[in-house]
Order: sequence, then structure tokens, then C-alpha cells
Amino acid sequence: MTEVIINTDIRKGRINRNIYGHFAEHLGRCIYGGFWVGKDSEIPNINGIRKDVVEALKEIKIPVLRWPGGCFADEYHWKDGIGPYESRPKRINVHWGGVIENNHFGTHEFFELCELLEAEPYISGNVGSGTIQEMREWIEYITFDGESTLANLRAANGREKPWKLRYFGIGNENWGCGGNMRPEYYADLYRRYSTYVRDFSGNKIFKIACGPNVDDYNWTEVLMREAGRFMDGLSLHYYTIPGDFWLGKGSATNFDEDEWFRTMKKALRIDELITRHSAIMDRYDPEKRVALVVDEWGTWYDVEPETNPAFLYQQNTMRDALVAAIHFNIFHKHCDRVRMANIAQTINVLQAVIHTEGSKMVLTPTYHVFNMYKVHQDAELLDLNIKSPGYRYAGESIPQVTATASVDKDGKIHISLCNLSPKEPAIIECELRGEKKTKVTGTILTAEEMNAHNTFENPNKVVPQHFDGASIKDNKLKVLLPAMSVVTLEVV
Repeated sequence: MTEVIINTDIRKGRINRNIYGHFAEHLGRCIYGGFWVGKDSEIPNINGIRKDVVEALKEIKIPVLRWPGGCFADEYHWKDGIGPYESRPKRINVHWGGVIENNHFGTHEFFELCELLEAEPYISGNVGSGTIQEMREWIEYITFDGESTLANLRAANGREKPWKLRYFGIGNENWGCGGNMRPEYYADLYRRYSTYVRDFSGNKIFKIACGPNVDDYNWTEVLMREAGRFMDGLSLHYYTIPGDFWLGKGSATNFDEDEWFRTMKKALRIDELITRHSAIMDRYDPEKRVALVVDEWGTWYDVEPETNPAFLYQQNTMRDALVAAIHFNIFHKHCDRVRMANIAQTINVLQAVIHTEGSKMVLTPTYHVFNMYKVHQDAELLDLNIKSPGYRYAGESIPQVTATASVDKDGKIHISLCNLSPKEPAIIECELRGEKKTKVTGTILTAEEMNAHNTFENPNKVVPQHFDGASIKDNKLKVLLPAMSVVTLEVV
């Protein structure tokens, strides 16, 4: 049996809504065919942006969208993506299949998308192949409210009023595809570039430095020591890969319990990574002014058969739903330091929340977890202690149940629970200490098969259902959690 104690009168900090952010790169069919179909498309659109996608993402209250990459960002030159479509240059997307990028989706289209989504824009600037002048001029083009050549150019391209831009990343994966830099070199480069990311017309930019890859703790040490006082956020990238990145990551749908277990175990590792990177950050920033921004996370498998290997298209199963929920529970736990996270990627790429094919659209199990967890956005994290039996497999053990709890502005308590075992149900006894509560309702996401997923032919194979497996008496919850399930309870 799993024992949980929730102290409803002890609040641990605000769960920043940006933890539920998204990442969209010019990669495969994320932008073209995903967000963007063009103004002349027969698919219903708003100035070229798919209406069904916008409506679906608004439903889960997407708070922030990171663009244009990814590796693509450090080869992207923003002036390619402004002006009349016919005059925008065609470039080779060298990172993702060598396809031709026509630049029809650029700065104006991105900001219109964010306005439609009511989401904050987060731009990754080009440090790898770009110049300081180019970066500085992009900021002015976007945000300056006055008379200047760049502001006038923006107006001539159809936008007189400047946009607001809060989040700006100075480079991406500069330890790898963004330039193969040493941390000492990037730290100096960051200090230089960030100096010229100016605040125009009352727009205040939150500057995010390129942080470590997985467990490169030396990178974090050097960046915080040499450049910490110049940054507002430090990124972290970690992907959950059941296999080997180079030799074979594993199939998204054709897997056994061995791969299921390894996926859950590797998803849980994000807790260790955040803990250890945060400990380094604490030495240089004990007030926790600098946010840890997990701006690339999610599962990464081998691509689906007969698809372009550079497009990173993979199916999305109940296993992915559990991975998402695990991450959210851990991000909540570290909400004092983790104040943004962006899943990779929003549409048709890696752990996508939406798949499209022509005019068709399907919501993935991961999408439904985002929808179930949106109640935690900007809520106060509650003190939670859990004692879970182990989910054991092949001589190893991980916790069978993970959990999180928060209270919203109306006093409603939401508790999210995950059963990581694909075979065994979990019995949970949860004591609520503090405020008196008398009613519980719930929603569940589960499936009969580990690899259950939604398709265009069967879009409702894995969808949330009403959950009646919880009861409350004398401020004690009893929950019967089915195998491989995610449940969110509301307690009032």
C-alpha cells in the first residue's frame, strides 16, 4: 500500500505556469504541416495558421512557446523570414534532412501564433553562426516603439505596434550543434552577446543562457561562476531514451516490459539531474534568482518505419503519458528553481501533443496529461510526503507511485497520481492534514495495453475518463489506482 500525507496548510511555492511550456522547431512537420499550412490552404486557417491546432492548444492553456529551435536556431537568420513571401530566400535546413526552408513562417507569423494561443513567445537567438549586431537588431525590430529604420521596416511589413518579448535564449546547445564550444568560451561569449540584448520601450527581457547537456555538471559550474550574474535563466536538456542514442533508441510502439521499465527509470532521473544542477546553482545564487529552464525534455525513440529519419516523427503511447506526468510531478517538487520547461516538441516531432496528416488532427496521450495537469498552473505546491512500494523488475526497483498536490486560488486542492507499474494496481491511503475536506472527484487516463495510442482512424483509444476509484472520509482519501494510469483528483 502507498501512504501519502498532504499538509494542506503548508505551501512550498508557486508552480509557475511556464513549466507547461512547449517547443516548436523548424524540424520535420512541426512548423510546416503542423502549425502552418499557408493562407491559401483549404485546411481552415487564420492567416496560414491551423485553426484546429490553435483551438486544441488553447484548451490546455499553453503558456509559452519556444522557437525557432533547437539546432535550427543557430543557423537561423531572422531577416530571411520577413517581408513578402516571394522575396524570402530559400535555405537548406542542414540539421534536419537537408530539405529546403522557404522561410514563410518567420517573426511575424510566430508572434501572430503566440497572440492566437495567448502564449508568451520565447525566442532562441543565433550565437553559433550569427552576429551580435544581428541579434541586437532582431530585438529592436520586435520591441522598439518609436522611429528607427528597423521599427519602420517592421511597420512596412505589416506590424506598426511592437510586440512584447519576455523570454530570449542566447544560443542553443552551444556545447554541441550550436558550436561545439567549451564552457569557458561560451561563458565569455554569453557575457558579450547578452550585453547587446537590449530592453527597448519598456520591454524587459528575461535572458536565458545555454546550460548543460544532461549531467555535465562542470558546464553548470563554469557558467554560474563566470556569467551567472548576467543571466536570468540557465537551460537544461534531457531526453528519456530507453535504448542507446546512437545504436538504437527503441521503438515507440513495439516494446516489452523491459523497455517500459527502463523508460520509467530514465524519466525519474530528471529528479537527480535537477537536484545536482540546482545544488551548484545554489552556491552562486543562494537567493534562487536564476531559473533552471528545462527547455527540451521528453521521450526520444527510433522514427516510425517508412518516415524520413531526419523528421523525428514517433508515435505516442500510454508510456509517454506516464513519462509526462512523472516530469510534471518532479518539476513541481523543484518549483523554487524550475520555473519553465518546454516539451519537445509540440506537433509531429518526438513526444508531440498533436499529430497532423493533411486536414486530419489527433490528440496524443501526452496531450491529455497536459490537459489533466493544467489545474496546477500557477497554483501553490502543497507539502506532500509519500511512501510507495517498489515497482520491481529484473532485480531492480523504482517507486510504483509518484504524486503531487497543489491548491488553487479558489482553495480547491488537486492531487495528481501516477502508477508506473504496467500490471499491478496501487492502493493509496492519503491523509489530508489541515483544512477539512469532504468531497472528491477525479479524472483518469489509462489503457489496457502498454503501447495503446491514438491514430487518425481511432483517435479516442486513449482518452481521459471520469474516475470513481477515490473516496474521502474524515479527511482521509482512499484511492484504487489502476495499473499504468494517471489520475487527477479535485478535493473540496
